[in-house]
Amino acid sequence: MSYFRELPNLEYQSFLSSSRGSDEYLLVKNVFRRVKLRDDLQNVFTIFNKYEIEEGARPDTVAEELYGSSQYDWVVLIGAGIINVRDEWPLSNKDLYTYAEQVYGNDLNAIHHYETTEVKDSNGRLILPAGKVVDYNFTIPKPNDYLATLNPVTGISNYVYETRKNNKKRNIYVLRPSYLQQVINDTRKAMTYDKSSQYVNDKLIRTENTRVTMP
Repeated sequence: MSYFRELPNLEYQSFLSSSRGSDEYLLVKNVFRRVKLRDDLQNVFTIFNKYEIEEGARPDTVAEELYGSSQYDWVVLIGAGIINVRDEWPLSNKDLYTYAEQVYGNDLNAIHHYETTEVKDSNGRLILPAGKVVDYNFTIPKPNDYLATLNPVTGISNYVYETRKNNKKRNIYVLRPSYLQQVINDTRKAMTYDKSSQYVNDKLIRTENTRVTMP
């Protein structure tokens, strides 16, 4: 099932200069008809599996792996709650480097921010966890020697920051294959029009013709 093939049609008033009459319409796909998982399914975690997107993988290659066909790439995306693939799908390492270089230029390896490093006392007790964003001059009393201080801080470069952000996108939830047919059936039902003033048939509606209805 190709997602765009299942989109219902829409007859839209033609404003082309080549139109031969005021009642001419263009037949287009209704891209505003968007599908999401049913609310009663979306909140049931047992129908999903955790999945880590590998280097260079795309929605269609993940769909091929999970569901046996690349045409179910849209199932991968709605299962993961991804709307904007460009921003929400992880880049390949090559594309990430190109992107970061375009954004930061010569400052690619400059400091983006500072983070704490882990600090423990002599008994192995955690005093300060790693990864807290702080100022470069952040200090704490030295364990077991409160007359001295430590500066447990490390700089995180722009490139490392972008790499971390990209890697977080690799962990998604995907629909279990056993629920695929149910989602397909729900999608086809959602792509069917209800009767209205624009209704032509289950798969077609027609917009108002302003050339005819307006004085």
